[in-house]
Amino acid sequence: MKYDFGVVKELKEGETRVSITPDVVAMLQSDGLSVLIESDAGVLSGFSNEDYINNGATVVKNAKEVWDNSKIIVKVKEPQESEYQYFRPDLIIFSYLHLAVEEKLTSELLKKKVTAIASEAIKTKDGQLPLLTPMSEVAGRLAVQMGANYLQSQNGGSGVLLSGVPGVQPGKVIIIGAGVVGFNAAQTAIGMGADVSIFDINPKKLVQIDGIYGTSIKTHYCNPAKITQEVPKADLLITCVLKPSHVAPKIVPEEVVKMMKKGSVIVDVAIDQGGIVETIDKVTTHSNPVFEKHGVIHYSVANIPGAVAHTSTLALTNATLPYLLKIADNGFINAIKKDYALEKGVNTYKGEIVKREVAQALDMKHSELSMLVGF
Repeated sequence: MKYDFGVVKELKEGETRVSITPDVVAMLQSDGLSVLIESDAGVLSGFSNEDYINNGATVVKNAKEVWDNSKIIVKVKEPQESEYQYFRPDLIIFSYLHLAVEEKLTSELLKKKVTAIASEAIKTKDGQLPLLTPMSEVAGRLAVQMGANYLQSQNGGSGVLLSGVPGVQPGKVIIIGAGVVGFNAAQTAIGMGADVSIFDINPKKLVQIDGIYGTSIKTHYCNPAKITQEVPKADLLITCVLKPSHVAPKIVPEEVVKMMKKGSVIVDVAIDQGGIVETIDKVTTHSNPVFEKHGVIHYSVANIPGAVAHTSTLALTNATLPYLLKIADNGFINAIKKDYALEKGVNTYKGEIVKREVAQALDMKHSELSMLVGF
């Protein structure tokens, strides 16, 4: 028997989320769908094997059994190298993939002719990113929390309290990117009492933020001159420019980082897509999250929401469920024909890259999905 959905433990270092909750299992079961789960896959998110069993899932001891006996593998983060052995032509993987910076994974998906749906690329006609949004909300709020933590003296920071105290000025937070991450970071930083500035190239976003927060936040049109002028003033710099399925553009040059205050902190939320700060040349982990360069603390964890696994898992699975139901109820081909957003999430199909931006980033051949499936 092939189960409709399979869930395995996440193997990416520091990843503690799980892709399906017991409640979602119950909803899938009520729709006549089956779920196979690796033992203890949800433990780090606060869900026991018994929780899954009581809601109708089948729990097995090892990952291979799940991979081999599931039609659709639902993951949080991209498959790791040890999981490539399980790829096969009739398999669908539904996960955050970020293939524009994952050449080896992309090659394996193509070689094994796996259908890969990237959660971060699912996009509605009005430009919304329904599966990326909840994790961006979490990441934006956590970015400020993490930055405040590493500003503490015992963590190597400058010893600045973002809120300040009466008679002492608050810390300065600069946010580059006024999307979902940036908006949530600004909201959190303002709530903490920080002096907040936000940069973007979209005037409409800046107008929207100004309309909500007024003089509580300073808005800047983002250009190299403004970056050079303002970033060195930051106690905490949060960078969160997103171009879905593209490699992130480098916006903060090394020379500007050298001008920043000793003990200041950079949190690069865009590291999933390569990062926008020139001095961030590596991805860090929750167990070893920071490094120092030019006297500035750099935080470049690629799965920030994993730090709050329970909250993140609930937010993610609530957003994922409707798309899982569409694929299971209609079949993959009919589902992508009927749902524009889901079709936009498909990155690879039958050995072809069908996401133009990914193909361009990796300098590989691109095929139109519509030509392959006939619509």
